[in-house]
Amino acid sequence: MKRKKKSSAKPTASRLLPDLFRQTTFRQWFSGGLIAVFLLGILLINALPQGVDVEVGQVAKKDLAAPLTAVNTEETERLREEAARHVVLQANEDPAYYLQNQAIVLRVEENITGILNLLRSGIAPDQVEDVGFESTPEVLSVSEIERRLIRDWKMEIPKLSLEAIAALSFAEFDQFAQTTTDLVLATMAERISEDGLRDARDAFEAEIDKSSLRGEPAHAATIIGRQLIQPNLVLDTEKVNLARQEAYDAVEPVRIMQGEIIVRKGDVVRPEHIRLLTDVGLIKTGRDYGVLAGMILTVIGMMTFITFSLRQDHPNVLQNGTQVALVGSVLVAVVAIGKLFSVINWSEAAYLNPSALLGLLLTLLIDARVASIATVVLAVILGLVFEMNWVVTILALIGGLVAVLSVSKVSQRGDVMRAGFIVGGVNVFLLISLGLAGQNLELVLHSYLGLLSGVLASVIAIGALPYLESLFKITSPIRLLELSNPNHPLLRRLMLEAPGTYHHSILVGNLAEAAADAIGADGLLARVGSHYHDIGKLRRPYFFVENQVGKDNPHDKMAPSLSTLIITSHVKDGMELANEFKLPPVVTQFIAQHHGTDLVRFFYHRACEASEDDSVEERDFRYLGPKPQGKEVAIVSLADATEAAVRSISKPNPGKIEGLVRKIIKDRLNSGELDESDLTFHDMDRIANAFTKVIMGMFHARVEYPEQITKEEIEGKKAKNGSSDKQ
Repeated sequence: MKRKKKSSAKPTASRLLPDLFRQTTFRQWFSGGLIAVFLLGILLINALPQGVDVEVGQVAKKDLAAPLTAVNTEETERLREEAARHVVLQANEDPAYYLQNQAIVLRVEENITGILNLLRSGIAPDQVEDVGFESTPEVLSVSEIERRLIRDWKMEIPKLSLEAIAALSFAEFDQFAQTTTDLVLATMAERISEDGLRDARDAFEAEIDKSSLRGEPAHAATIIGRQLIQPNLVLDTEKVNLARQEAYDAVEPVRIMQGEIIVRKGDVVRPEHIRLLTDVGLIKTGRDYGVLAGMILTVIGMMTFITFSLRQDHPNVLQNGTQVALVGSVLVAVVAIGKLFSVINWSEAAYLNPSALLGLLLTLLIDARVASIATVVLAVILGLVFEMNWVVTILALIGGLVAVLSVSKVSQRGDVMRAGFIVGGVNVFLLISLGLAGQNLELVLHSYLGLLSGVLASVIAIGALPYLESLFKITSPIRLLELSNPNHPLLRRLMLEAPGTYHHSILVGNLAEAAADAIGADGLLARVGSHYHDIGKLRRPYFFVENQVGKDNPHDKMAPSLSTLIITSHVKDGMELANEFKLPPVVTQFIAQHHGTDLVRFFYHRACEASEDDSVEERDFRYLGPKPQGKEVAIVSLADATEAAVRSISKPNPGKIEGLVRKIIKDRLNSGELDESDLTFHDMDRIANAFTKVIMGMFHARVEYPEQITKEEIEGKKAKNGSSDKQ
């Protein structure tokens, strides 16, 4: 028995790569590189379309269609600029896009101060009560004030009004100046647009009428205010530019759809055709190294992800070149199928793509966790194949994981079809949900394609499964179910030619399946292996005790060495029959290993008793092996020995049965027959419990009938009871 070492902590990031290089071969790296190249090639079909040689003025020799969906750059730019221009025009008319310009307000304040100071200089000195100056300031004449108003401020105030102001006292002028300044600045504090200027000036004049100013001073104040008051709003360029950019970005790109005819055969090629052909990549203006780099990095990233994920969870898969090739082949094939659906000239074809196929196949052929890891990679790559369509990515991811869960346990081929309908139902739900959330009625209307996608994936999986099993030498659960059919030629022969062995194999299968399920091993594999482990007995069935009912035992007349040779040869004979009927290796291992190197004790002891010296060699009475290499084979080996032994128990009871079962397991452990299996002590305890439970069911109590009751009496009682029932 392999004793499990205490598992150390998982390798650190710095150790992962060296460990990976150490545990893999060049062939595996070559397979991984080949897979990456194929994936990249499929992706670059989208990124690097073939170019055509056309010029303006030529007549097209054939229809030129868009090889992929692309953006019509010229038309998109025209619509975006038009939308931006329209927003700018609206902003010019919308007061919400204007700000008050404080510089204009300050300029008005400076102007009114200058004007009032000029008017103040016209007041005669004798009218100044106490100016506080030793020298009298210069007094300007009304004519000079009028001239300077026109020169400096382009303002005309009637001479009569100027004379009235000049006749004011200093205190009266201060009141005039304060009132005029306050009303002008109060008006300028409001938002005044070009269209609202007249209303602002009228409002100012109304305020003058309400003030204490009267007569010519009031008239002069009105003239000053109406001329100084001006629009104080300026366009908020930052807000306008933001609105312009939003309008620009809001315009959906005009797309040239995949398959759309750009130039028809016989049409003259015009400049706009050249621009469209350039947009779809049919006229090369230089390689798009950005797209190429993005594709390469994506493929490298996904290959790195799947490699290290398998390294952490399934190193046995990564170290198996056949399984690496299988994972890569299925992944490339499903991506290629996705590419075929992407070139169909129908935008909804993406949702018909059977992306769940990968999850179904890898779960059936390898393992559910391996299939889950590969499904994540597939979802990302299909998103690129369908031009960053995140709906396709979600369908591939969730639908693929649902497919993995749906076929984790299969009992018949119809379960694969059932899984297809489950995936289809989930796809329909996803399409409806995403369509409603994104306000995309097309997704809702075409949600039925999700159901067809799931069913199509299951149909392809059922058809491809036998070929993949044959090509990669892998046996799926469905193949095992087919092998367990009693109508299989070998099992049918076993049932007719060696019925005792057939019955024994069925009982061993029941024991092995229960025990395998109890420890988390593959119960189906254990059961099928049990059915075929003794098919070698078909060559000489009467030499085995279970087939000797009512016959003499031929071994009574044979030498122990010859009997041992005949008994042990059923392993070699079984392998020959397995090769003849092309049984898979996972089944033939049960034939070769179920006895391991065990000793044929009965004939060995007979030989020892008959020998007068110590010339009997134990190795001459042992099976050739090898010892059981896996849990399932080890379980069948124990079940085989247990089933044969319990038939010898007289008056069986739970204590006797459990004691015998545990003794057999202990003997096999002590003899080293379980050393190369993966069974732990805890596993063996659960195996013993499972064996005991199944065997107790085999020895259930039966009703004992008195011997004196004859068949005629039983039939008579039945007839009597039947007549009484009718009455």
